[in-house]
Amino acid sequence: MSSTSGRNRGRTAERQGGHGTMPELPELPDTAEMYMGHLAVEKGYSDATVAAYARDLHQFESYLQTRSLSLDAPQDITRQAVQGFLADLHRQRMNKTSMGRKLSSLRGFFRYLARRKMIQAIPTDGVRNPKTETRHPKALNVDQTFAVLDGKRQTTAEATRNRSNAREQLARDLALAELLYGSGLRISEALALNVHDVNPASGMVRVMGKGSKERMAPLSDTAKDALQEWMRQRETLDAGGREPALFVGARGGRLNRRQAARIIEDLCLRVGLPQAISPHGLRHSFATHLLEAGADMRCVQELLGHARLTTTQRYTHLNLARLVEVYDKAHPKAHAPGPARSSAAASASAAPASAPRTEDSYTSGQAPVPHRSAKGRTGKS
Repeated sequence: MSSTSGRNRGRTAERQGGHGTMPELPELPDTAEMYMGHLAVEKGYSDATVAAYARDLHQFESYLQTRSLSLDAPQDITRQAVQGFLADLHRQRMNKTSMGRKLSSLRGFFRYLARRKMIQAIPTDGVRNPKTETRHPKALNVDQTFAVLDGKRQTTAEATRNRSNAREQLARDLALAELLYGSGLRISEALALNVHDVNPASGMVRVMGKGSKERMAPLSDTAKDALQEWMRQRETLDAGGREPALFVGARGGRLNRRQAARIIEDLCLRVGLPQAISPHGLRHSFATHLLEAGADMRCVQELLGHARLTTTQRYTHLNLARLVEVYDKAHPKAHAPGPARSSAAASASAAPASAPRTEDSYTSGQAPVPHRSAKGRTGKS
């Protein structure tokens, strides 16, 4: 692959490098360039994903050069070199989740080379991922979520602020939040939507997910109302009518991830929540509330657009109180004559839920189905 292509890949990695400006990356070795092309063309990965792989390989190449090695001579790279790279990341105090992701990038790269007969042994074989704590994204409980999406409360809070086009921006903010919670979209999926992708009256939205996989996501009644209101207000921010994006910023350009994160944080703080969550937290709340209300996990998998059921299982961290309650209701021996339930179980039933509660929070363990209808805020399962 040409050096021009390598320079372009470096610039792409810079452009897609998350928030802020990153220094321009040096040219990738030819072997890595071949792999980037494979990910982009054959695997259909997004530009952002390809750029993330490119950054990982750049970092590994920089480390190899300190050891007089290079990705251009992959047959010389040993397991010890990979382990040394991880040790170097650890010394830099990189978190274990990021280290595991970089190791995953290297595994994919070397397996690709092995399939093309460019190496005989795969140096990542036998290298284990760093042990990480199981962390679940923060979620709101049902009452907190409805407070965030309460248009009247948000309008009252907005009146205390001083920003231009306040009405239009609030309509956009609520439509985005309704879409993340009501349909469980990833923030990247929501921000990638164009105006022609959305027809609120249809009750569905066409989403392009990871790996260029398309799916149809349902819209709640309140999401349809919020989207219709935003689309009526949208042209005020996109005065030129040249931006195809559904969600635009105050200057008319496509909304970016950092702006979206600030929007969701503001919506949380303006209604007095003790903590703000990320856009992904609304998606997580969507999945958690559905599963707590008894939704089938495979259905939730389809709604979230997960390729593997094991990914959806991350959302099944129901609190102990809910588990004990289900046991008491369902198990035939739960109420048999005899000693009372153990103090550990009893204390579990009194334990607070994993998500913080407001004063008007729903009774412990009682999670209504998070369907938001136009007539009432909660529907029945």
